[in-house]
Amino acid sequence: MTRTRLWLAVVFAALAAAALIVPPGGAQPGTLKEVVPGVWFREGDLKELGHCNNVIIEMKDYLVVVDANFPSGARLVLADAKKVSSKPVKYVFDTHHHGDHVYGNPVWTKMGAVTIAHVNVVEELKRYEPKRWLEAAKGRKDVAELNLPAPEPPRRTFDKSPYVIEDDRRRIELHFFGWAHTRGDGFAYLPKEKVLCTGDAAVNGPYNYTGDASILNWPNVLRAAQKLDVVHVLPGHGGLAGKELLTGQAQFFIELRKAVDAAVKKGKKVDDLVTTKDGNPAATTVKLPESVKTWIGDSLPAQVRDAYVEITRNSSLP
Repeated sequence: MTRTRLWLAVVFAALAAAALIVPPGGAQPGTLKEVVPGVWFREGDLKELGHCNNVIIEMKDYLVVVDANFPSGARLVLADAKKVSSKPVKYVFDTHHHGDHVYGNPVWTKMGAVTIAHVNVVEELKRYEPKRWLEAAKGRKDVAELNLPAPEPPRRTFDKSPYVIEDDRRRIELHFFGWAHTRGDGFAYLPKEKVLCTGDAAVNGPYNYTGDASILNWPNVLRAAQKLDVVHVLPGHGGLAGKELLTGQAQFFIELRKAVDAAVKKGKKVDDLVTTKDGNPAATTVKLPESVKTWIGDSLPAQVRDAYVEITRNSSLP
């Protein structure tokens, strides 16, 4: 084999190896993928930067962005939006109140965009802030440098679902189906293109945070979303997928609650199910079936704890 052929073989082998680690859906953190004409999915760098995913939707005269992200994420999304269109961002839809989805609001409103969310997102911000904002500012330069006392709430809210953004090119429906990941979870749905943007109500991987959730009602919310005519599911974290993601995500929470409920009925205490380290859930004796392995990860002990609290307190009924 000549030196040139050997070099090419090494390059192709490296490319093949890299292809094996591309997340589901074919996108990589920090890159854009056009899902359908005029709709781009941007997978955020969760591991290194804490960013959520974003969706950029092109209308006739402007752009709509799904989720404000953290401030640093918002700036990256804005830069990428300018790469695909010269149109301004007119609306930013906050799917829920968590920092990686809403703390970037001031970046967007400063450049003229209108932030929109379900009214419950504002209520959640009142419930948990400014404590979380101030904690984030201690560890995140992008939050601290805004020099604000609290997160900026969405400028426009809706309570009747769906809220519609429409022109003669495209229709976007903003839906609310109830308490799942948070009390304010919103979905952006494009009926013509059969695209559903889920925020963290559906994630593609072990990224579920259950601290503000109704584990009991979460599958009901996903069942409502499944009634929509959907081909492409663009989650809040992880790679893009199809409608099967909604089914798998719902089943994960069904299995989680079923396993913890069975333990409770046997008289188990939370300390029997979850061990802690430095005050945080570190391990669990609860095992879930292989069928939901996509969503099982390091957060399982915390999810078990949250399910136990929910079941024993019966505090998350919608």
